[in-house]
This record gives sequence, C-alpha cells and structure tokens, in this order.
Amino acid sequence: MLRRESDYHERQSQLNGVRPDDNPGDKYFRTYNLVKQWVESALEVYKTELKRLLWPMFVYCFLDCVEEYVPKEAERFFASYRKEFETEHSDDIRALSLLRYPEHTRVNDTAQIYLNNKYRVTLSTAAFSTLIQHIEANEIFGGTQALVTIQKYFNIVTVDRAASGEDRSLAKLLSQGADDDMPREDEGIPGHKPGSANTSSNAPDRLIKVNLGQLPMESDLMEDVKAELAAEDAANPPGPGRNTLLDEFEQRIKREPTDDAPSRDTLPLPPSLARNVAMEVQRVKENRDRFRIEGRTGGVAPALSVTMFTFHNTFDSLNCIEFSGDYTLVAVGTSESYIRIWSLTNQPLTSPVDPPTQQPSSSRRLIGHSGPVYALSFSPSLAIPQAEGGPDTRLLLSGSQDGSVRLWSLETFTCLVAYNGHASPVWDVRFSPHGHYFVSASADRTARMWSTDHISPLRLFVGHDSDAECAIWHPNSTYVFTGSGGVERNIRMWDVNRGTAVRLFTGHTGNITSLACSPNGRTLASGDDKGDIMIWDIGSGRLGKRLRGHGKGGIWSMDWCVEGTVLVSGGADGTVRVWDIQGAAPTDQGKVVAEGGQGTKVDSVGVNGVGIVGGGAATARKGKGKEAVVSPEQVSAFPTKKSPVYKVKFTESNLVMAGGAYLP
Repeated sequence: MLRRESDYHERQSQLNGVRPDDNPGDKYFRTYNLVKQWVESALEVYKTELKRLLWPMFVYCFLDCVEEYVPKEAERFFASYRKEFETEHSDDIRALSLLRYPEHTRVNDTAQIYLNNKYRVTLSTAAFSTLIQHIEANEIFGGTQALVTIQKYFNIVTVDRAASGEDRSLAKLLSQGADDDMPREDEGIPGHKPGSANTSSNAPDRLIKVNLGQLPMESDLMEDVKAELAAEDAANPPGPGRNTLLDEFEQRIKREPTDDAPSRDTLPLPPSLARNVAMEVQRVKENRDRFRIEGRTGGVAPALSVTMFTFHNTFDSLNCIEFSGDYTLVAVGTSESYIRIWSLTNQPLTSPVDPPTQQPSSSRRLIGHSGPVYALSFSPSLAIPQAEGGPDTRLLLSGSQDGSVRLWSLETFTCLVAYNGHASPVWDVRFSPHGHYFVSASADRTARMWSTDHISPLRLFVGHDSDAECAIWHPNSTYVFTGSGGVERNIRMWDVNRGTAVRLFTGHTGNITSLACSPNGRTLASGDDKGDIMIWDIGSGRLGKRLRGHGKGGIWSMDWCVEGTVLVSGGADGTVRVWDIQGAAPTDQGKVVAEGGQGTKVDSVGVNGVGIVGGGAATARKGKGKEAVVSPEQVSAFPTKKSPVYKVKFTESNLVMAGGAYLP
C-alpha cells in the first residue's frame, strides 16, 4: 500500500511538471520551453499565429513562479527569456522586472491587470488543434502545467480559416511576416469583443449604436447663411465651370447623411450670432476654392505642400505648439510655465488695456500657470475678411502640470477663468468643434468635459487604468475620444450626453500620443510612441490599417484633409509624413518613400530640400544599414533639419501647416 501511494504521488507530480530532484520553479522552465520549442518547429503556415502565445505564456509562468515563493527561480526565469520580448513589450518588461514575492504582485498595476483578466488570442482551428495535441502528448514534460496555465489565464478564440473569408486565407497567413512583431487588433488585455466598451465575458455581441452624422444646423442659422451666400453670389458671380456658393452649400447639405445624425437637443449650444453666419459663409468659400485631393490618379499620389514654422533658440523648453483656425496666430507652451503667442502676419498684438507707453510687438506672453504648460487649444475660428468682422480667434485654453486649465482672452491677453478639478497634470485640452465646450485629459486617469461658462466639470469620464494622454472631439461634438499609455494603451470613445464609454479600441504596443478623427466622423487615426499609426472604423470598432514609417519617440500630431482620404502626421523623428488612406495600387507600393529628420541620414538627391528615396520595396535605410519598414500608404515624407514636429494642421483649403523646434 505504501509503495502504491508513493507511485501515485510521483506520477501526479510528473503530470504537473515536477520531478523528485526539481527545484520548485523548474516546472515553469519546462512548461515555457515545451510551448516555445513547439512554436519554433511548427509549420510556417501556423508559426505566425502560434508565436502570439509566447508572450502571455512567459508572463503567466513568471507570475505563477513568483506566487510560489521561489524568488531566485523567478529571477532566473525572467532573465532567461526577457530579451525575446523587450522590443515589443518594453514597458511591461520594465514593470514586471522587479517582482520577486507574492506581495509585490499585489501592488503592481501591470501584474494585477494580467492576473485579473484573461489574455485573448485568436487562432485558426487547425493551429489550436496541433497545439493541444502536442501538449497532451507531452504531459510529463510540462504539458499538464501548460494546459492548466492556458485554462486559467487564456481566452483562446478559434476561427475556421475556410469559413472566415480572405483575412484568414492561406495566402494572407503566409504574407504576415512583415508584421510578425505586431499583435492582432483583437489580442491582449482585456479580452473583449472588438470595439465594445463592455469588457465582461458575457457582453452582448451587439455594439452600442453611435450617431456619427453631422450635428444638424439651426434652421434660423441655415436661412441666414443661405441669404448671405446668395448676396455674395450676386456681388461676385462665380467663374465659368464653378458652382455658386449657394449651390456648393446645398450640395454639402445633401451629401451629409441624416439617418445617423444626432439630435440637436443632445448638445445644447448658445444661440447663433452674426459671427457664426460669417464663419459658415467663409467655410463654404474655402471649401469651394480648396485644393482638391481626389486620391491617386494613374499611380501618382496627391502632391501636397507643407509650410513649416521652426522655432529657434528654445533650448528644448517647448512642450506644445498650436495654430489658430484663422491662421493668424501661433502659440507655444513652455516648461517655464508661460505661454507665448506670435502673429503669423507680423501685425502687432495690441490690447485695449495696454498702457500708452507700451511698445507694440508681434508677440505676447501669458503668465499665470505655476507649472509647465503641456497643451493649448484655440477657440474655433476661420480667416474671416476684415470687412466681415475681423479675425475671430478670441479665446485660448491651456493645460498645465499644476492640474489646472486656464481660459485666456486674446483681446486683452489676460486669464479669464482657472478651471480646477484634476488632481494631477493636465496632458491635453481641446475645444469642441462647435465651441463653448472643451475636454481635458489628465494623469489622474480621467478626462473631464467642461463648458466655458461653468467653473466645474459637466462630465467625468472614468475608466482608464493609466494616464489619459490625449483627447479629441468627434466632428459632431457629441462624442469624445481619449487615449491612454502605461500598461493599458487603448482608446475609449465616450458619449458626452450619458458620460459612458461606447467604443474601446485596443491593439497599440506603445503609449498613445495622438488622435485624429476624419471630417465625416467615420474613421479614427491613432498614433503611438513606437511610431505606428492605426486607422479604425468607428462604427464597427475594428482596425482597418496599420501604417508604419515613423521612427520611435512619438507621433505628436495628426490631421485629415477635407475629403478625409489623406492623413498627415508629424512627430519626434523630425518628419512630416503624408498617407493616402484609400490605399495604393499594387504597382504603386514603395515607389515614393522619403526619410530624414532628427537623427537620420539619407543617401539621396535633394529636391527642394526634401530627400526622396526611390525603389521597388517600401523600405528606407536608416542608421547602421538597418531597414525600416514603410507602409505602401505613405506617399511622401518631408524631413526637417533636426526639428521634431509638434503640430501638423490641414487648413480648410487643404494646405498643410506644421510647427517644430530646432534641437541640434
């Protein structure tokens, strides 16, 4: 009986991956190596999918080893395999590297996110079957522990490749080599249905309906605009082949779908004024006379030009740059806690409250914050001719490390209101496209919606597990998007009326540093500090494209053209890049690629100061001969001379403005 019981316990220990002469943590080495060796020896058609299992298997084996009070084995396990994941998961590696005892996991945010959520991975049915067969056939070599880990921590979704269309065809799987280091859009923590903001396991398959159409115009405002446009057409008839302003306006109204437009009662706005009429008239004028971007014609990309404003002698003290909507002002936020404004027309910036002895100047300083200024936002405006009331940029918002948001008058250059509510630095602040409302994003993991006439927030958006790094408005002003960094790295879409999240976009491997919503409100672009841009379909919540070409350090600003087909981006790598989101024809891929900017060297022929690299593959050579993958959607790149790009902006006429600081 003693021998039988001894044999039984020995057999159970072997099934659990434990051997009589084992150290307590050896079973986790055996478990991870069992999965790793099988993935490396799998058929190429399955290898791309199965490699997605290695990161979560490494994390959960390490965390279980820590939980068993074997600190030396946990340290040895982590050191043995960490290098395989440092490129893709550098932040998580750094956060987990100090864990040795179970008490450490209780206070570590990254460990808690992994332990309290199941890691979602999508595999084809065939790949999953081969994995399970291999594990079951090697029970005494770590297979049983591997099954326990998968059952406890994984949410593996199997997809029948033959029944799921082109996205999972054999040819598609074999062509995924260029993106082997990138996760799928439905992979990771938390395991949720793509797009759904409900992360519970029993969440309904149906996404919450969102109204992405334009906010209807007030009937009185519309009639006033039509009258002004008719008067303008009578005074200045259009040339041959051009629409009248009234026709252009009515065609725009007809093009805007009304089936999913939000109700005007959703977002109460102040009554329209004469300047609102003038702005709408000017918008119609610029829209009719704009540089039209029709997409690629015969393989030739849109020929955009960029006006770059470079700030010198800043000594790396600039944190943000913002252009006004009427293109007459540029403002910068500094680490010295003040804001400086310049006139782009070289006109003196004067105020009625200036003393008579003050010398007129084309720049002004706004002083009031007690910490570095991280974000700025001008009130909505357009370049209205002087005869119609003059420049309309009247207000400026600023967010600071001191936790406050300040509203500044650009008539008197004084602070009107200080909005206090955030408990940590304010990373971003944005005026609504319709004015009156604004949103702020903070290191306290919240975003808040305010109105300019109330000192307390109207809405509190809570749900991020890390800093809310950036925020933007939907064009119809009824939704807000916020992006996070840290261990979370997702984007949430909030309904401003209800204050709840209606979409969740996951898939970035870096901290999200920039967001931009297309003018039609259907598409969202997000950029991160790894240099990747993702294009999302807002309605379905799914990833459409992943754009690569920027260097590491952060994509700090993006903007869409009026048509919503071309995206421009700028960032820490010192380049402004143009992307054709409609995609390239197969023969166009990689034909137009440019590199340059801060810390890069290009062997090329300069054309008007822009280096162009030609070739048949979408790659460009950067330092030490390493090839950087460039997506075929990139149609041009404008390198600066050691100037990181803080801001890019499309005007209503489809011209591009950019701003940066020279950092030798």
